[in-house]
Amino acid sequence: MHQSEDILFSTLLQLIVIILAARGANQLLRRIGQPGAVGEIIAGLLLGPSLLGYVLPGVSKFLFSPTAAMPITVISQIGLILLMFQIGSEFEFSHLRNARNRKATAAIAVASIAVPLFLGLLIGYVSAPILAPDIDVFTYSLFIGVALAITALPTLGRILLEFGLTRTKLGVIAISAAAVNDVAGWVLLAGTAAYAAARFSPENSSLQIGGIVGLAAVLWLAGRPAVAWLMRKLPVAGGRIPPNLMAIALTVLFALGIATYLLGIFAIFGGFAAGLLFHRHRDFVEAWRNQIGQFVLVFFLPVFFTYTGLRTNLLGLVSLSDWTWCAVIFAVAVIGKIVPVYAAARVTGFGHDESAVMGALMNTRGLMELIVLNIGFDLGFIPQHVFTMLVVMAVATTMMTAPLLRVLLPRIGHRIPLGVDA
Repeated sequence: MHQSEDILFSTLLQLIVIILAARGANQLLRRIGQPGAVGEIIAGLLLGPSLLGYVLPGVSKFLFSPTAAMPITVISQIGLILLMFQIGSEFEFSHLRNARNRKATAAIAVASIAVPLFLGLLIGYVSAPILAPDIDVFTYSLFIGVALAITALPTLGRILLEFGLTRTKLGVIAISAAAVNDVAGWVLLAGTAAYAAARFSPENSSLQIGGIVGLAAVLWLAGRPAVAWLMRKLPVAGGRIPPNLMAIALTVLFALGIATYLLGIFAIFGGFAAGLLFHRHRDFVEAWRNQIGQFVLVFFLPVFFTYTGLRTNLLGLVSLSDWTWCAVIFAVAVIGKIVPVYAAARVTGFGHDESAVMGALMNTRGLMELIVLNIGFDLGFIPQHVFTMLVVMAVATTMMTAPLLRVLLPRIGHRIPLGVDA
């Protein structure tokens, strides 16, 4: 067979396995009260070297040939951009017109990144002689700090969707704070990677921040009126998006993905920014969800969650010392997120239970963090066993979110959709 046919065969085979495994794990985890995204994460871990690759290495090598690594990666990233568009378009940001809500968003965003970043740097300095003796201490500590500080915007978005929080005040503040948190996190990551590669400079960082502000200004001043004009010219009719409008919307969100990639904060934020341009047009948003949204959630997103898990080996932790450090990292990650976010929410006027909900939401990390970890690992500044510890932390903190929400949301009078309990 031709090489292209070999690649296609491997890609299709992997997609079949990933989709079926992710869907099955999604349904199983939902039955025990976890968001479906957690099941897709676990499916990837089980299909990877943590289980299948260890028990049946021959089968694993056949199913997950490296031939299809690049196509699968590209498919997963496209799905992530499409999900971010949907998340951005479905949020009711009118809640942020309230001054208290804006103040809370800013306070929570700062608290959710500053405290974990500091604690991560501290853990890095303390653990470096033991866990990373041959690695530059400052760079290693920076990667640990960024890993603890980041909140998984896509995973949080899916959890908010599943718990019916997307149009609530708490949900909007959480996703807004997470967006600010992630942009700051990616800027820190870009600076850390540049420093690690001896390419850091204040001038480059200033240009990056200026570029982000400039893009935001262009989208606000020109993008919104352009989309409003587009909606008048190509209106949604009968709950269906016209093909020409669909093509233009896809072009816009992919172009913004390119723009944010060039700014160093990754293409997924372009999808989120594009969603914000369209979110005022509710007929378009509803039609998009019905026409494209389900396909994204069933096909694209499981590929991202599952394939990322395939690259993680949980069997890499073998000693009591490793598991002790893993427990320390987990405890610091949880306390370093929930406590400062809770305090920030309380200071800005929220009650005890609402503040606790906010802390639980911002503690969600998911596999977006693996982007940070993979960059650090690929650059040689995060050792394999530390990489695994941080993956365990990311999955565990994400799994905490649903049980906490199930306890806390009824206390604030929020009715959890039946699908989450199914």
